[in-house]
Amino acid sequence: MNKTDAYPPNRGREREQRKDVVFSMEPADFTYMGLNVPCQSACPAYTNVPAYIRALYEGEYGTSYEINRMVNVLPGVLGRICSRPCEKVCRHGEAELGKPVNICHIKRAASDLKAAGHIYLERFYAPQGKRVCIVGAGPAGLAAAHDLTTIGIEVTMLEAFDEPGGMLRYGIPEFRLPREILDAEIESIVRLGVTLQTGVRVGKDVSVEELVDRYDAVLMAAGCYVAKDLEIPGENLYGVIPGLDFVIDVTTGGKPEVGNSVLVIGAGFTAFDCARMALRLGAEDVAICIRATEEELRVTEDEIKEAKLEGAQIKGLMASRRIMGRDKVEGVEFLRTRLGDRSPNGRRKVVPIEGSEFILPADSVLVAIGQGAEPIPSPGEKDRRGVVKGDPKTFLTSVPNLYVTGDFMTGPSTVIESIASGRRAAEKIAKDLTGKRFREWAVRTEEAQITDRHREWDYIPRSEMPTVLPVQERFKTMNVEVERGFSREEGHIESQRCYLCYLHYEIDIDRCIYCRYCIDVAPRDCIKLVNEVVTDDDGAITGYVETTIWRDVNAVVIDNSRCIRCGECLRVCPVDCISVSKVELVERMLQTGRD
Repeated sequence: MNKTDAYPPNRGREREQRKDVVFSMEPADFTYMGLNVPCQSACPAYTNVPAYIRALYEGEYGTSYEINRMVNVLPGVLGRICSRPCEKVCRHGEAELGKPVNICHIKRAASDLKAAGHIYLERFYAPQGKRVCIVGAGPAGLAAAHDLTTIGIEVTMLEAFDEPGGMLRYGIPEFRLPREILDAEIESIVRLGVTLQTGVRVGKDVSVEELVDRYDAVLMAAGCYVAKDLEIPGENLYGVIPGLDFVIDVTTGGKPEVGNSVLVIGAGFTAFDCARMALRLGAEDVAICIRATEEELRVTEDEIKEAKLEGAQIKGLMASRRIMGRDKVEGVEFLRTRLGDRSPNGRRKVVPIEGSEFILPADSVLVAIGQGAEPIPSPGEKDRRGVVKGDPKTFLTSVPNLYVTGDFMTGPSTVIESIASGRRAAEKIAKDLTGKRFREWAVRTEEAQITDRHREWDYIPRSEMPTVLPVQERFKTMNVEVERGFSREEGHIESQRCYLCYLHYEIDIDRCIYCRYCIDVAPRDCIKLVNEVVTDDDGAITGYVETTIWRDVNAVVIDNSRCIRCGECLRVCPVDCISVSKVELVERMLQTGRD
């Protein structure tokens, strides 16, 4: 893969070639992928988004599913509840191009539409003679268990709850994540040979010290289940319920009394789940109270839409000051807020407005402002939460062979972030125990045909997720999934919208006659007359010095970070000097493990 159409980098010995396929591990090529395939780069697990969308377009649903599963482990789950960082950076969502491709729901379509007898693809290594104990069977623990088991390491998982899944099972309502989907994907991991023991509380039924003595390595992946307090007066009144506790109660069959008027304090997925559950329990007036504005919410647009459709209100620019009531909650006093400057993390600061107090009545208050990890008695250095501290790069604690990962290490994160963290921890454990690497990331390049996308596909409107039941029908049960999923036709149509950003267009400057036909037909400003290509120390392209003066033009180049892969340039080129290659960031299994 050339990093620039004018000045290809020198890959040297880092380049491995197999027939017409080239694998590269040069930094410049990884930089190229980060700039030119933004959806994959934004995914914490680096899911090959263009590849699985293309496979679904071709009707290869099982292949599409496996492309997902090889890195994000739980495609059917994530196709329903992922936070979708890929869609935020999708090129189709740039200002003049429309709305992002519905990437997440295409992932779900692959899961839903694969054959009933789909065979899960795995590549196994010989036994390594090592034993690892994983504490917690949530997304991080499951991902780590999968990766360690397939490379021949014996894995035992200890789960405090009665069933595996962690927050996926107990922290997400069934109308968003059907349990049969979760069960099937957990079983696809456990069946590999994982020993699963449920109802075991580490620190109570067995100590961390015992586990460290018994196993070659122990990985703490217990998650975050301790709800954060508001730290305001009245928080201990009857009727004030931690949001996560409320969700766990309902998902395990409980039917708590919430009354007619419910205020939910919080702005994340748990807050929205609380509101939708309260409506199903019979509440008539439910409001989600947030400190900032709806535009600042980090939940998905679909979640906001469905919550509103079901009757939940979103009340913005308000901060809770105290909870009112004598023996039980009667209301909440709030202060109005305003938005200030943006913080380094990109979020707007929230500034309370003194003297703006007002009260909203409530029969129940559900507090969903986040949660933390419950400290498990353990040797080793602790962080400010009292949880054993792990290095974010090595996942190691100060105790030899004791590792941490996922939310237990970082605090609350998204499911896809937890899965990525679990996989990276597994990789580090495997390397530490065996001295070998079993997987590696590489940039794979092969020659491709001209895109078969049609220009009119760029104008296909985004397909929104269809739902199963009218709103009032949803409230009859907690167990009916609201979203129906794409049909074959709907998935096919939505997959056409993908620009297939893994295609790389390149002009051979030795053959180019500078006719400008390609520039004239390009629908975007993506083909440039350049005087100079700007590179970093690794040889990666960081920009172009453009010119309109012909005598200063040294090359005509295609800026693949702007290209929408329409193929018009290639079709009009009179000297056939434009080529197309498929460039993918892939994780490949090493044949025998590599030192």
